Amino acid sequence: MTEHSELHGWGRAGSSAARLHRPESSADIAAWIGKAGDRGVIARGLGRSYGDAAQNAGGTALDLTGLNRILMIDAEGEPPTVIVQAGVSLDSLMRALLPCGLWVPVLPGTRQVTIGGAIAADVHGKNHHSQGSFGDHLEWLELITADGTEHRLTADGPDPDLFWATIGGMGLTGVITGAKLRLQRVESAYFTVDTDRTRDLDDLMVRMSSGDDDYTYSVAWFDSVTRGPGLGRAVLTRGEKAKLSELPAKLRRDPMKFAAPSFGTFPDVFPGGLVNRATGKAFSLAWYFKAPRHKVSQIQDITTFFHPLDMFGEWNRVYGPAGFLQYQFAVPFSAGETFAECVREIANSGQISCINVLKRFGEGNRAPLSFPTPGWTLAVDFPITDGLDRLCRRLDELVLGVGGRVYLAKDSRIDAASLRMMYPRLDDFLAVRRRVDPDGVFVSDLARRLELV
Repeated sequence: MTEHSELHGWGRAGSSAARLHRPESSADIAAWIGKAGDRGVIARGLGRSYGDAAQNAGGTALDLTGLNRILMIDAEGEPPTVIVQAGVSLDSLMRALLPCGLWVPVLPGTRQVTIGGAIAADVHGKNHHSQGSFGDHLEWLELITADGTEHRLTADGPDPDLFWATIGGMGLTGVITGAKLRLQRVESAYFTVDTDRTRDLDDLMVRMSSGDDDYTYSVAWFDSVTRGPGLGRAVLTRGEKAKLSELPAKLRRDPMKFAAPSFGTFPDVFPGGLVNRATGKAFSLAWYFKAPRHKVSQIQDITTFFHPLDMFGEWNRVYGPAGFLQYQFAVPFSAGETFAECVREIANSGQISCINVLKRFGEGNRAPLSFPTPGWTLAVDFPITDGLDRLCRRLDELVLGVGGRVYLAKDSRIDAASLRMMYPRLDDFLAVRRRVDPDGVFVSDLARRLELV
C-alpha cells in the first residue's frame, strides 16, 4: 500500500509530506530502497519519536508496522531470547512474553513503540542506572543497507561498527528488519513500589543520589510550575519486579495478567492554550498531593508503574493544534548546580510543563549516537507558544556548557553545530554512514536539519 501522507512526530508540530509505503517483506523494502530517488527513504514505526526523525519531506517513508511477527521465543535458554520482526510493538511483545514468564529488559515511557524504533533510538527506561539501554540487550539485529543487502550484525561480529552505529542511529544506516533480544524471567506481571514525596529539588536529588542504587527501577515526577521554596517538589517512585510470594492472594490466581486499563481516546478537538499556568498549577498540585507521603512495598501493575499515559489514547491532542515540544537533556552528575539552574529557568520562563520526568543514567554503551551518558536526565513537555524558543536556547547554552546533550528521538530544533558539541563521537557515526550509504539514500527531515546527509 502506498499513499501520499502528511507526517508528524508525537509532538504534532513541523509536519511534512512524504510518499508512505507499507512493505510486507525484506524484498519489498530492498526494492523501495532501490527506487528511493533524490529525496531518499527513511523507516517509520508507530510515530512515537516526538520530532522529525521519521519524516522525509518530498521523499519516501517506509511504514514497517506490517512486519509484525514474533518468530521465535526461547524460554528455556540462558538467557531466554526472542526473535522478532522490526514492526512488532513492545505492547504486542509483552503480551506474548508474559504467559511464558518472560520480560522485556528495557521499556521506555510508552509500549506503543516498535522494536525497530526502540533500536534506532536506543530507548531507555527507569532502569538505565542498573541495566542500561535497549541496545545493550541485543544478540543481533538485521539491517538492509543502501545496496539492498540484508546483514545480520552483532556487537563483536564482522562489522561491529555498523551494529553500534545503527543503535541510536535514527534510521540513517539502513532499515532495521528484525532482531534477537535477550530477555529476563519474572514471577509476575506486578511490581513492588516504594513512593516518597520530596520537599523540593534539593531533597529529591539527595534521595535519588543516595538511594537509587538499591532499586532496579527509579523515576521521579516533579513540579516545575510552583515557584519559591517548593520548586521541584516531587513524587519519587522506585521498585522491583514482584515475586509470586509478594502478591496478595487474589493476584496470585493470575500473576501474569497484563493489566492495560484504558480511559478512551482523546478527540482532536482541543483548542490551543488549554495547558496554561492555571491548569498547570492545578494539575501539579493534584499530582503531588494524591501521592502518599511515604509508602513501601505497594503492588502496582505494569501500566500504573511504567506507562500511565498509555491509559489515554492520543493524549498528545490535549496540547491543541499547535502541538508541543518535549525537551529531554542529560548532564553529568558533577553538573548538579547547572541542572538546578535549568529547572529554575523553566519555572521562571512563563512556559508551562506539567509532565516532568527525572531519572539517573548509568554508563553508556559503544553506540556513538546513543543518548544515555552518566548523569541526570530530565524530560519536560511544553505547549508551543511564544517565547518557547528563547527558553530552549537558554537551556541549550546551559546543557552545552557542562558537556551535556539532548535526545535526538525527542528533538525537533537543535542545529548541526550544537549536535557536534553534544555528541563527541559524531565523526565515528558519519564514517560508518558514508561507508555503507555513500549516496545518502537514507535521509529524514532530522538528517537534513542536522546536516547528516
